[in-house]
Amino acid sequence: MDGEMHSAVAPRWRGKPGRLEVWYSTLTDPATRAALWVHCETVAPAAGEPYALGWATWFPPDGPPRTERFGPEPVQPSSGPDWFRAAGAVVGPEKLSGHARSIAWDLSWKDTAAPLWTFPRLAWERELLPGAQVVLAPTADFTGALTIDGSAVAVDNWRGNVAHIYGHGNAKRWAWVHADLGDGDVLEAVAAVSHKPGLNRLAPLAFIRFRIDGKDWPTSGLPSLRMRTTLGVQHWQLEGRIGRRDVLIRVDQPPERCVSLEYTDPDGGKCVCTNTEQADVYVELGDRRWAVQGTGHAEVGLRGADAPAVNERTPQ
Repeated sequence: MDGEMHSAVAPRWRGKPGRLEVWYSTLTDPATRAALWVHCETVAPAAGEPYALGWATWFPPDGPPRTERFGPEPVQPSSGPDWFRAAGAVVGPEKLSGHARSIAWDLSWKDTAAPLWTFPRLAWERELLPGAQVVLAPTADFTGALTIDGSAVAVDNWRGNVAHIYGHGNAKRWAWVHADLGDGDVLEAVAAVSHKPGLNRLAPLAFIRFRIDGKDWPTSGLPSLRMRTTLGVQHWQLEGRIGRRDVLIRVDQPPERCVSLEYTDPDGGKCVCTNTEQADVYVELGDRRWAVQGTGHAEVGLRGADAPAVNERTPQ
């Protein structure tokens, strides 16, 4: 494993309070648009014992998505070869497995591409920001077994990503999109307002990374200060200029394809994330255009009065 990959995958939490570490995977069947989201997290409260929990959300080709949760259970810093192992779920090198009530998964993944640094690599390694993310497998192929209510779903070369988040907690509000643009091209973007005092008064900062024809752009990884963020639960977009290029990223998250889940920060604060792995994404980059229909991975996180009602669409 080279240094870049090791930096992206190595577990960061070593026991400090007030920290949050997340591993998530999103994957889509390109033929049917069925999709799966597996989210695993370790929460080390500012006061209290650390715990691990997570969930799996199934997005069928037709019909509403459903979420099943696992954990919480007490957790210690990772000491084995796996990056996350708790509450029956495992995330590790080229493997993803677990079970949560009516959903079970036993998947392998492969990606020969290098990690995609949504935030500057230096900021990730030195923890210069309240939170940061890296996509360690931005163009992963998933294969294996998925079971929904006892019925097997074949997973054969589903496309998606595996990503890693570490920091002090979730942002005050944020938007995220991962879009497979085809032929190995991919878009990863995060627009967020920090929850930290002082920073929480700023406009959303947009971190945008394209990988096109094997090259990452923009090359610096710094926030794109001339991008304007319009944030809504069903529709949001980033528009402006990066360098000399006009950029537009428009994301539609139809309510019938979404789940809204409550998150708890290490400080006890709450936020609601509205997620879909079946978003419609339209992208303009200079004179190039992409339209991703029903296979974009996206979410919006909000707090307080702005947050939607929790709706996990889980059968009781």
